[in-house]
Amino acid sequence: MSTAQNIYRADLREIFFCLFEQFRLGDQLGRAPWQDWGEDEVRMTITECYKFVCEVLGPLNSVGDAEGCTIVDGQVKTPTGFKEAWKKTYEMGWKSLSIDPEHGGQGAPYAVQVITEELFCGANAAFSMYPGLTLGASELVEVFGTPAQKKKYLEPMLVGQFAGTMCLTEPQAGSDVGAARSRAVPRGDGTYSITGTKIFISCGDHDLTENVIHLVLARVDGAAPGTKGLSLFIVPKVRVGDDGKLGERNDVAVGSIEHKMGINGSSTCVLNFGESNACIGELVGTVPHQGMAQMFRMMNGARLAVGLQGLGVASSAYLNALSYARDRLQGATIDRWKDPTAPRVSILQHADVRRMLIDMKSRVEGIRCLALKLAVHADRGKLGGPDAGYHLGQVELLTPLVKAYGSDQAFRVCETAIQTLGGAGYIKDYGIEQYCRDSKIFSIYEGTNHIQAMDLVGRKLAQAGGGNLMAFLADIARFAAQHAGHPTLAESVKVLARARDALQSTAMLMMGWASGGKLSLVPLAANRFLEMMSETVLTWLLLDGAVVAEEKARALPEGHPDAAFYAGKRATAIYYARNVAPGVMAKAEVLAAEEDSSLTIPDAGFATI
Repeated sequence: MSTAQNIYRADLREIFFCLFEQFRLGDQLGRAPWQDWGEDEVRMTITECYKFVCEVLGPLNSVGDAEGCTIVDGQVKTPTGFKEAWKKTYEMGWKSLSIDPEHGGQGAPYAVQVITEELFCGANAAFSMYPGLTLGASELVEVFGTPAQKKKYLEPMLVGQFAGTMCLTEPQAGSDVGAARSRAVPRGDGTYSITGTKIFISCGDHDLTENVIHLVLARVDGAAPGTKGLSLFIVPKVRVGDDGKLGERNDVAVGSIEHKMGINGSSTCVLNFGESNACIGELVGTVPHQGMAQMFRMMNGARLAVGLQGLGVASSAYLNALSYARDRLQGATIDRWKDPTAPRVSILQHADVRRMLIDMKSRVEGIRCLALKLAVHADRGKLGGPDAGYHLGQVELLTPLVKAYGSDQAFRVCETAIQTLGGAGYIKDYGIEQYCRDSKIFSIYEGTNHIQAMDLVGRKLAQAGGGNLMAFLADIARFAAQHAGHPTLAESVKVLARARDALQSTAMLMMGWASGGKLSLVPLAANRFLEMMSETVLTWLLLDGAVVAEEKARALPEGHPDAAFYAGKRATAIYYARNVAPGVMAKAEVLAAEEDSSLTIPDAGFATI
């Protein structure tokens, strides 16, 4: 494959169906706070974004993979073309779409940002991390920073003059953030001397901007141990004066760049703070020991962004596999496989290839629906009113699903896409093997997917006294009851109802473990439960889309090109409901048996070496 060739693909017809036909975004447009946005504006924005990523970011995907990042004179140098792409990204306003107009943004619904993020991530996952982390850091400063901090740091980040990072992980403290040893010592003038080492810092240094604003978790001397004693500090790469002018370099050094399996165009750095005892930072806001609560603002956004990375990469992998399957001629149809004179057909005509394609299609489209469902809840929660608590509660509940299921399935979809191409998929010429390598990190960073599962079962299920979960289950039950007699989807809706009941009974079972002396079973089952919940909600949302598609199809004139599209929506929903959703009941049965051999096996029993 050429090192400057775009292979990114997106199905805008499917995206617009989700936005306007299934989730009815148009009902929210044209009135505050989205009075300047209508359906035409949304369609035009997304279409232009797709054009931009295909022309600017897509060709750099393989370039970044091949070149990677390097350190020159103590600073990271990004791959060829990245700096120009950064400039164009901010010149065209792609990272200010959903930012409040008060801060120079365009005030679009979050659902629009979700789709543009999918396009950015799918076209170039490595590049998209630089502006993505900057956006997250700027939102944190906007919420928690002082007016002076907003003026000094927020405004330059919003326009791409400064970049941003989040610095949590340390060599001795991976996911155990509370074990951090980074120190903050008051200097007597309101600032702090920062010392410590952070590892695995995505986009930790680069040459895209004149400054990088690090958000660093550290412990003020004498603060409590664990996460409760951590504070969050703004530590710029280059010091910034009160007048906004850049000063001298801060004492932040790049120790090394990690050599990774994928996302090579993104610099993953070891950062050393205060090697010369001259690293100066300032507390975010005015109250110390609020670091984890503040950082969770950025972490939750980052977790959603990772789910969107998975969606974007998986979607393009699927669409590239579909394109290959349409063009690749091999073998005869099954009814003539013994006939040497039979014409060769495209592999799209072979049953197992069709199975792989519809499996990828169902997972990609289901995850997109899940991400948009969350976005719609977030947008409606933003409107306030009596239902705001319900909508924001659903955002809390769905966040770990988007991150964990979206990232797990991305790797599996990419793997299936490679299998669809056969040997051609394993080589670099078609680009799908890069998608597979890039996607593996998604289930690991921003909190491994087991952390997401424990967040779900340990925190989210009990929020609002279990009210968020009950509302979620009630929504599914209502849909299942309403469509139990659907002329083409009834059997699939019955599967959904059984999956919903299995999910509820398993949630009750796990709560019983937690209070009945079987707590060790909870982390053992957490990942499976998250899968059960994700597969249940995807079944629901795919069937919901199929109901809409069936209604639309009945109104089409004969021969309309949308007929095949709507038929595809129906077939995809039925496939997932009848092939994937039964796994929810199977997992429930496994968990109910309370099998714990992985806990009782002796440590030495794993191997004799």
